[in-house]
Amino acid sequence: MEKGIESIFKSHLEPKEVYKGGKNIPPSLKKIYKLSSNENPLGPSPKAIRAIKSVLDQIDLYPDQTDIRLREALVQDFEGKLAADQFLTGNSGSEVIDMILRAFINEGDEVIYSNPCFLPYSVFSRWYGARQIDVPLMAPNYDLDVNGILDAITARTKIIFLTSPNNPTGTYIPKPILEDFLFKIPKNIVVVFDEVYRHFADARDYVTALPYVQQGHNIIGLNSFSKTYGLAGQRIGYCYTTATIANYIRLIHKPFLLPLTSIEAGIGALNDHEFVAETVKTVHEGRAYLEKEFKKLNMIYWPTQANFFIIDPPLPEMEFTNKMMEEGIMVRPVSQFGAPGKVRITIGDQEANMALVEALKVIITKT
Repeated sequence: MEKGIESIFKSHLEPKEVYKGGKNIPPSLKKIYKLSSNENPLGPSPKAIRAIKSVLDQIDLYPDQTDIRLREALVQDFEGKLAADQFLTGNSGSEVIDMILRAFINEGDEVIYSNPCFLPYSVFSRWYGARQIDVPLMAPNYDLDVNGILDAITARTKIIFLTSPNNPTGTYIPKPILEDFLFKIPKNIVVVFDEVYRHFADARDYVTALPYVQQGHNIIGLNSFSKTYGLAGQRIGYCYTTATIANYIRLIHKPFLLPLTSIEAGIGALNDHEFVAETVKTVHEGRAYLEKEFKKLNMIYWPTQANFFIIDPPLPEMEFTNKMMEEGIMVRPVSQFGAPGKVRITIGDQEANMALVEALKVIITKT
């Protein structure tokens, strides 16, 4: 019997749950506050906007063949602590994750992550036939199960995903814990350290991947322009690591990968230090305000180092999400991220935060 086209489909690409991004604001006569996607509460970087406008009459031409100009701007942003060949960019942090997996994973290799976490770790690794090992964060505080991860490592382990601050919990990995972990893992494993929300972290023992890259550990610091710089729509991400790892992954970096407007926006945003400072200040003030209000309302929430909170709502997550929408507030249920029953709420500007509190009061009163 002649085989159909399905006979050459990859078995590990059988239909399964896929990553679904947050919803956009629906058409409505009522004002909607979008607190569901962790976007910048102040909008985009003004310098990035000016940079985009300056090249709009050139979009009929191909962009830069490589990302070197953006990488050189990143060198300046990191105060020369890393070289240009230690950076790699892509169309969003998610694409950088995809490139890392494509570079290292063969079918049957193992990837370790810890739910609740960013869903692409598991979804994207499945595309390459990886065996996925979930070592869940530990209740009740969503702490990293270091010993569990170490016990899960086998000869097939290629990549371990760590996130700090973590999406969707807002928790982080203290420096002593990360440092001890890095010295215990085999030297043929890559640690992808997702630090997309690093600008918002202010814990005394918070640390990025930077010092460990400088020490030569096989760690990749994953970053994005979507949050701090307000450029989610431009889809710019980057990572930094050792020159050995970065230049290896660069072998699959496509020419003309980044659009001209994205390159210019990224360079402009990196120079917008005032905007970054104002964004961080807005988030920190909003974080303190909402934490105080959550306590008044007896809301169950987790302390956060990011620009969002995860809460245990007073209603089932979808019912709560729908009722919040009726009150003009978009929030994100995160069962899909491995946190069943929980809801993630972005910290907005003060107007949005006050509207959120009022909506919670209405729902709690009616519950």
